Amino acid sequence: MNSGTNTRTNTPPVPLPGTQPGGPGAAGAPAPADRPLVVAIDGPSGSGKSSVSREVARRFGLAYLDTGAMYRALTWWCLDQGVDLADGDAVVEAARALPLEQGVDPDREQVLVAGADVAAEIRGARVTEAVSAVATNPAARSILVARQQALITGSGRRIVAEGRDITTVVAPDADARILLTADERARMARRGLQNGGTPDAERLREQVVGRDAKDSAVVNFTEAADGVVTVDSSELTVEQTVQAVIEVVLRAAGRPA
Repeated sequence: MNSGTNTRTNTPPVPLPGTQPGGPGAAGAPAPADRPLVVAIDGPSGSGKSSVSREVARRFGLAYLDTGAMYRALTWWCLDQGVDLADGDAVVEAARALPLEQGVDPDREQVLVAGADVAAEIRGARVTEAVSAVATNPAARSILVARQQALITGSGRRIVAEGRDITTVVAPDADARILLTADERARMARRGLQNGGTPDAERLREQVVGRDAKDSAVVNFTEAADGVVTVDSSELTVEQTVQAVIEVVLRAAGRPA
């Protein structure tokens, strides 16, 4: 799956089961605005979570939450404030004080820290190489998880939330829970494209395999928990992966209450 491809299309919104043809939720119109639909997508680095989740949110007319951006924003804040990332207590205090405004529009990424737009900076090498020190702090994670759950509630529970531990900790009661995975070869290739085709194989391996190894010490995002559906995107295009996820969501939404 080529994660460097822009997945935004003019495809009509997807109708949910139980809607009437030509009415709210029919093809060409969003699903009913008062119908909750939470989609939780978990998985390792380079599996395509962000690009696929954004497009799925667009297709269903839902909000979109990138929880990884929240950890990156906290990392940026710690670095900006001179917080020692090896000092766990200091990181926790920074998490409590984090002046973050994070948007949930799938078409417009908004990550403001203390009023500064850091959406681009949090994707840079400086934050990428430091984020595991924050993401593996259990107390800091708990603080950010509470903020993530508040954003899900604030969306009217109409949202696609993606990241690590989404299906088991952040939104274990989601309507559809998916583990999006891919083999190591595919994940490294995608992350390389995201990084502009970087030739530094060792640095790339550290960003993908190394970070996953560190983060897996505190969260499980490589094995599907009970009730979580696995989608393997190793040999799929972006559109094929989006369609596979949509099928899982539709099956989940169509189940009897």
